[in-house]
Formats: sequence, structure tokens, C-alpha cells
Amino acid sequence: MAAEKIAVLVDSCSDVPPELRLRHHMYLVPQLLIYPEGEFRDGVDITPGEVYSRMPGEIPSTSLPGLAAVTDTIHQMRHDGYTRVVAVAISSGLSGTCNLFSLVPPPMGMRIEVVDTLNIGIGSGFVALLAARLIEEGRGFDEVVRICREHVRDSKLFICFNTLDYLRRGGRIGRVAGMLGSMLDIKPIVSCDERGVYYTAAKARGRKKQLRTALRMAEEFAAGTPRYNLTVMHADAAEEAAEVLSRLTEKLPAPELVVTGEISPALVVHTGPGLIGIGVQRLP
Repeated sequence: MAAEKIAVLVDSCSDVPPELRLRHHMYLVPQLLIYPEGEFRDGVDITPGEVYSRMPGEIPSTSLPGLAAVTDTIHQMRHDGYTRVVAVAISSGLSGTCNLFSLVPPPMGMRIEVVDTLNIGIGSGFVALLAARLIEEGRGFDEVVRICREHVRDSKLFICFNTLDYLRRGGRIGRVAGMLGSMLDIKPIVSCDERGVYYTAAKARGRKKQLRTALRMAEEFAAGTPRYNLTVMHADAAEEAAEVLSRLTEKLPAPELVVTGEISPALVVHTGPGLIGIGVQRLP
């Protein structure tokens, strides 16, 4: 209905690839990376490669965008004819993005509903893609919001960190326990819990076992689900990610969508290089 033209707003740390944002007419609010020489908009003014090239000697801080940036985006959406906004944000347990989105006063005649995905990266982005699909099916605004909120726990990302040093520096360690020591080569598989906070889902000795364990966990999460999306995202580990994706699609051979690529520069700050994220979205 013309009076209820619906759009999806995402933050850059939801990791929806640009081609999918374009296809589904999503609007983006980028996080900020702060270096001594100035601020850079996440994925707009700076690439993951540029962040890696300055590591480990130089690690930027990250920041939420200003309220004015979000307000400007909302007003652009209104100018483009949208009257309803599904604002999809990474976990409130890891970021202030949800709160920031909720602070924006909507223009006259516009409604904004914020969906806290309780997730990070494409685990959050999958919820935005679900919203886009429901909108394209002609669902009403309240129904889209309700279904997205009911199914946030149907997206699960198993994150294989190569090191926890960057996560510790950023203060986002959550419930991730300290490792037993580098001599033992113990590597965690990290995910988000029911509160949207990082926790150690499993541990493995060595990288190969870490990835095998994460693949098994993804397969178990998808068990019994007739329709699902898959993802393998990475941080400066493209060859390894391609191999993992091949193994994942052997185990789960009929996904409706496969999302792969590099995580956003702002996420790189808190992960460092070598991350592999393996994920599943169970579709309603």
C-alpha cells in the first residue's frame, strides 16, 4: 500500500554486502574509525585492507556515527517516499547502535521500529535480509517487524578468531574466557548468547580442529531446517574462507542464499586478521 512504503536501514557492522544492499534498496549508516589524522566512515572512506596494512602497530578506535548522520539518512528515506523504516542493528549487548537508532525523532507521518538482532556481523545482516524479503512479499510493516524480532535467534554465527588480542583491546571480550595459553594452541569458537554478548561456544586445539568444530556446529544448527541461508565471512583470509565455504556447502548443499566476503573495517579493528565466521540463518 502506498501509505506504507517500507525501507530497511542497517549499520555497517551488520556486514550486508554492497550488492545485496543495492538489490534490496537498503540504506546504510556507517560506523566511524578514528585515526590520528581524522575520522573515516566504515567501508565508505576506508577498506579492510587499509586497516590491516597499519596493524599491529596502529589500531584505530571506533565510534558510533553522530545522531545527525542517522537523522540525515532517515530524512533522505522520507524524501525518497518511505513512510516506514525497519532499522536493523547489531546487538545492544555489543554496541550502542540500537539506542542511537531509537533516539532519532521520525519526520511527520513516518514510523521507525528498531530490531535488536542480538548478533554481530552478517548474523545481524541476515535479519535485515529477512526484512527485505518480507517487504518484497508485500507483508505489512507491523508483520515484518514482528517476524524479524521473533526470528533473531534463527541466525547463528560461529566466529573462529586467530587471536583474542584485538577483542581484548576493544573491551568487547564479553563472556569469552581467557585461553589456556599459546603454547597449547587452544583456539576458541565464539558466538553471541541470548543477551547478544560474546561467549565461548567451543574450544579446539589448533586451527584445523577449530574450523572443523565450527563447521559441525553450523551443520547441527541447521539440522531439520528445510530452508536456510549460509555464510562464510573472513578477515584477510580469503583462500581459507573459500575452502571452508566449499566444505560448508558440501554439508549443507541447498542454501537459498550464500553470503561471503570480507568483514567491515570497523569489525576488523576488534578481530584482527585471520578471522573466519561460519553462519546459518534458519528461514521461517
